[in-house]
Amino acid sequence: MTKRDDPSPDRLVVALAYDGLCTFEFGLAVEVFGLNRPEMGADWYRFAVAAVDEGPLRATGGVRIMVDGGLDLLEVAGTIVVPGWRGAEAPLPAALVAALRRAHARGARLLSICSGVFVLAGAGLLDGRRATTHWRHAPVLAARFPAVTVDPDVLYVDEGQVLTSAGSAAGLDLCLHLVRRDFGAAAANRVARRLVVPAHRDGGQAQFVERPVPRPGPEARLAPLLDRLLASLEQPHSLAGMADAAGLGLRSFIRHFKAATGMAPGEWLLAQRIARARELLEEGRTGVEQVAEACGFGTAATLRHHFRRRLGLAPAAYRARFGAPAMPQ
Repeated sequence: MTKRDDPSPDRLVVALAYDGLCTFEFGLAVEVFGLNRPEMGADWYRFAVAAVDEGPLRATGGVRIMVDGGLDLLEVAGTIVVPGWRGAEAPLPAALVAALRRAHARGARLLSICSGVFVLAGAGLLDGRRATTHWRHAPVLAARFPAVTVDPDVLYVDEGQVLTSAGSAAGLDLCLHLVRRDFGAAAANRVARRLVVPAHRDGGQAQFVERPVPRPGPEARLAPLLDRLLASLEQPHSLAGMADAAGLGLRSFIRHFKAATGMAPGEWLLAQRIARARELLEEGRTGVEQVAEACGFGTAATLRHHFRRRLGLAPAAYRARFGAPAMPQ
């Protein structure tokens, strides 16, 4: 991380506050960007709160909010966080829309958490882009804003200057992702450890969609299998072999596996292998060929294929962006 005596203006993160503020989503932004972290150096984020509305601002749970200024703060912010909104149909103040458009035009980054996506979409800043929100809001978002490509499954979407997250805690995933983008994997890991959360989670919202609590039975028998798979990602695992290990028929195994994890067996296994590969690449001590072998991809070509498909980056590019200096290939 680069350290400077005079923090860059681009490090100023401004979170919006409005009457009816989503307390939890706002708190996520505060935890990542608003706490004093001297161990992160002089170039760490600065944080301010901008009022959308005049007068006393109330947050969910009876909390009252004190702000640092009004929408004028958006004129100097490097990153603007929209922590939820009053509702999908709630009107947007014209002054807020104008301020967000000006900020976007001058290059500020815009980040929404959960229903905050409706603010960005209502300002026209998501047209022609991918975006996500809580899976319960996704159909409404797609219907109201057909120019937006809504992905209802992912935890967050990074479109460069505009970033959106799914509901509630997925906002923390996105905030940590931004730290990783700005300062690298080591910094994101350090913040995550302070928060006692994973530095990044894999999989999509499907694993969290409401479903009946599984009764004792086949799903419960999958736990030992999942543990064995995680401990032997470098080994080949056929669908038939996994079903046999779980003591289930093939079709029954697939059905129960998806009910328990939200993913098909092959999809889940691939997600775990990619997660492990990301960890090894971020550590920076293992070559791409060795990472491919250790994670069960077999060859570097196969690893590159899945990395580009899932993450939009080659493994070497991922390590250069998020990890230690690349090892010789």
